[in-house]
Parts: sequence; structure tokens; C-alpha cells
Amino acid sequence: MKSGMPIFIVGVGRSGSTVFHRMFSEHPNVAWLSLLCDICPGKPSINRLLMKSIAYPIIGRCLRQLNRGEHYKFWNYYFKGFGTPCRDLSPEDVTKKTKEQIKEVVSKMLTKKRNKFLAKITGWPRIGFLHEIFKDAKFIHILRDGRAVANSLINEDWWLGWKGPQNWRWGELTPSHKEEWEKYNKSFIALACIEWKILVGAIEEAKRYIEHTYFFEIKYENLCAAPLSVFKDVVEFCELKWTKKFENSIKKHKLKNTNYKWQKEFSDIQKNIAENILRDYLNRYEYL
Repeated sequence: MKSGMPIFIVGVGRSGSTVFHRMFSEHPNVAWLSLLCDICPGKPSINRLLMKSIAYPIIGRCLRQLNRGEHYKFWNYYFKGFGTPCRDLSPEDVTKKTKEQIKEVVSKMLTKKRNKFLAKITGWPRIGFLHEIFKDAKFIHILRDGRAVANSLINEDWWLGWKGPQNWRWGELTPSHKEEWEKYNKSFIALACIEWKILVGAIEEAKRYIEHTYFFEIKYENLCAAPLSVFKDVVEFCELKWTKKFENSIKKHKLKNTNYKWQKEFSDIQKNIAENILRDYLNRYEYL
């Protein structure tokens, strides 16, 4: 088994990456960022101790509850703009200092058993940036129907789209995107669809930085329908071992495909807006 090789989960927010990450972190050979990485970003040995401690049955059950998230305070400690850049990060953004520090801190989190680093990053994919630091990194894209993602976004009060594109994290609208938004009277559903299109487009563009063998795509609905089958493919892609214990942990998660919600909650006019804006991508990914 090859050690070291980091694994990055990428995708548009509200696409199922959180539950996928939570399930994947149960694999005995991956090390993941905990809440401790936000609290003490400059002390990776603390997170490493956590990775070693979760192997113990009683204490491990408690320690596993520590938030397994994206932890941008950790990333921002080593690269100030990592968490909220106005565009995708590219290889040209990586300084020698950043590369050396991030490689070193990640290596210090690994244990003899948990020897692969696993992290989830949503929004901008940052694939080119991360590949510049970790040439052997593998990337897993969690893809979900853009109409379902748009519906999920507009049901969140933290969504920055409510403040308009001049105040969100995805840069200025291109002339064509601005025209789309204004065509539908600055509909927030339209804007949420445009956000999905911007970010999925960024993932497609970022794939050019890596060989296709380092990129794996999973559809949200396939994960919900057959998690064991999906994770067997993921484990093979990541050069990990399939274990009975990991299989049992996957079985404990009861996944439900909620893609139906947009169909139930959107009006006919809103459905047409979403499909008109996303048609090319929906066809490309076989959602139409």
C-alpha cells in the first residue's frame, strides 16, 4: 500500500460531500482534520495524537465526535486566502514557503496506521493549487444535480447569494451570467443555479492540471443508492484496503436521496428558470 498520497474531496457545497467525508473518515488508514486543527493550527502533533487515540474502543467513540469538517482556519494559517478567495486557486498562487509548510504539517499528522491524509474542500476546487503541493494527490468530486443544489442553497440563511453577486465569494458575474440573472429579474434561484454552474465549470477547468487517473467522480444519487458499491470503487481508486470493519461502518449510515425536493418545492416557472440556465450542464451529466 502506498503511503502519503493525500486524498481531497471537492465539490459544490450542498452536494453530499459532508456525509461522504464523514463515512470515508471511518477508514482505518486515513487521517483527517479535526476541530483541533482550527484551535491549534500550528500544532499538528495534537491532531496526530487524536488519530492514534481513536483506535482505542472507549475513548475512540468519544473522540470521533470531534468535528470532521473543512476547517479553513487551519488552511488559512498556512495560506491566508485559502478559505475565501474570489477565484479558484492555481499553481501560480503557491509560494515556496506555502508548499514547504503545508507538506510538513500534513506529514506530521500521519501515523504509522493512518498514513493517508483525507480532507474535504468545497466551493472553488483548488485542484491546481493542491496538486502543486502534492504531486501524488488524488481528487474525488461529489456531483449533484444543480437544481437540487440551488434549492438547498436558497433554504439556507448563510447563503451569500442573498446579498447579491457583488457580495458573494465567486467573483464578478461574467457578462453572459449577468445577462442570465437579469433576464430572470435577478431571481435568487437563477443566481443559485449560476453559482453551481460557475463552480462545476471551475472543477472541469481545474482537471487540466492533473492526469485523469488522479480524478474520480461520484454522483450524489449513486452514493445514496449503493454506498457499499461506491466506496469499494473509492477504496480501490485511493489504493486503500477494504476491511470488514470499514464495510460495517458504511452500512451504519442510512442515506436518503433528497433530489426530489426541488421538484416538489419549485413552481413551474422556477423549474423552467433552473433548467434553462443549467441545460448544457444537465445534459452533459445526464440529468436531463
